[in-house]
Amino acid sequence: MAVAGFAEDELTITHEANMLVVNGGKSEDEEVQYLHHGLALRPFARRFELADHVIVEGAKLENGLLVIDLRKEMPEEMKPRRIAIESEMTKPASKQIQGDKAA
Repeated sequence: MAVAGFAEDELTITHEANMLVVNGGKSEDEEVQYLHHGLALRPFARRFELADHVIVEGAKLENGLLVIDLRKEMPEEMKPRRIAIESEMTKPASKQIQGDKAA
């Protein structure tokens, strides 16, 4: 996410239940007067709805870009599992003919 003009201490990232919230706000300095502001540095809040079992691992700010690392961690009981298929050929035969005896 592009956050040019904001420093790390001016950004807040919170992870709530299935929601990632990024807030940004500049502290206004009354002593400094600018002739022209190249960037609109208004406060902002962005909300991102996360899927179930998504974990926020970390974030970094580099050259005005905020990168947030996400990882989906599926619980073992929700992972797909393979079910064995039984057939008549895999079961042992219940009747066997021994020697000269007829069935």
